[in-house]
Amino acid sequence: MSDAVPRDSPAGSLIQPLSAGLLVGIVGYASTFALVLKGLQAVGATQEQAASGLLAILVVKGLLAIGLSLRTRMPISIAWSTPGAALLIATGVPEGGFPVAVGAFLVVAGLVVAAGLWSPFGRAVAAIPITLASAMLGGILFGLCTAPVRAVATLPALALPVVVVWALALRFARPYAVPLAVLLTGIVVAVATPVPAGMLADLVPHPIAVMPRFTLDAVIGIAIPLFVVTMASQNVPGLAVLHANGYRPSVGMLFVSTGIASALSAVFGGHTVNLAAITAALCAGPEAHPDPARRYVAGVTAGATYVALGLLASFAAAFVAASPPLLIESVAGLALLGSLAGALQTALSREDERLPAIVTFVTAASGTTFFGIGSAFWGLVAGGLLLAILRSGPPVRS
Repeated sequence: MSDAVPRDSPAGSLIQPLSAGLLVGIVGYASTFALVLKGLQAVGATQEQAASGLLAILVVKGLLAIGLSLRTRMPISIAWSTPGAALLIATGVPEGGFPVAVGAFLVVAGLVVAAGLWSPFGRAVAAIPITLASAMLGGILFGLCTAPVRAVATLPALALPVVVVWALALRFARPYAVPLAVLLTGIVVAVATPVPAGMLADLVPHPIAVMPRFTLDAVIGIAIPLFVVTMASQNVPGLAVLHANGYRPSVGMLFVSTGIASALSAVFGGHTVNLAAITAALCAGPEAHPDPARRYVAGVTAGATYVALGLLASFAAAFVAASPPLLIESVAGLALLGSLAGALQTALSREDERLPAIVTFVTAASGTTFFGIGSAFWGLVAGGLLLAILRSGPPVRS
């Protein structure tokens, strides 16, 4: 008699969504936790504050995924804003330091809640051409995605094996390509750059509250681009994945929930919490369970996995602090190549908006700052103005 559990038994029906949710949690964490830490440190967080921010995001998004999935009986997958972390790296430390960045995080949270509560505001956000929003995202990601090339040129003995493993994994085990690259990077860092004595003395995560400061420059230069990127590259695709799999949750409820969760996370140094886009497909698709009514278990499991991984936040921060910065950035760049490709494909998809999209892309990628405001915002402004000019009169015949 076979010892295998039948798939239609109660235990068998749980194995698939439990394993899918566990995979989502591990992959979602391992692929980009270093990017999140680098993003928080780039806007002025200390190692301890970055660890607190990572802990806050993991716990908040995990609990939110559990709550929403149980309440709606839908596989609601929650993530941190990976493109948002890349934006923070490109932005740098604002005048006034990390408290000013936290103030911007709270503004983003308020904007997301407003998008859920006030329909006209949500429609105004949706009216931003997807080509320009994607071009801005592409410009933000471009510099980071060149990090693997720069790392191979600067640290060939350390970076080249990571790139080779990533490329081979893409061929033979695509879902595990980035986690394997992260694992190999960890091994390389552990061998080549030992963690300084005393750095790992206290690995218990400690939430650290940060008193926010609000400045107009940070609202324009950090909050607005972070909000647009989060909505365009996370929330909208996340909803599309749910809709494609037959789920129709209340959009307003999701936005209000993620906005409130983002505010709670920001108090302890975390940036935006939002709907998952890529990993959402694993929770909501048939890989999680043949029966759509049972896939919510995958969302609950992914949330529980994130909460458990929050206990590793201090170790992760110490690990990243001891690593060669360019090597860590190269792994993040590998993880974001797919996002860059998707952003550029969408940005160039409409011929009549192609030039404004390119203007948005090159401006955002330039890293230029005007009046203390970062290039991501100016990219959206420049592309939007050119698009308005091109549409201001009757079409010109050649």
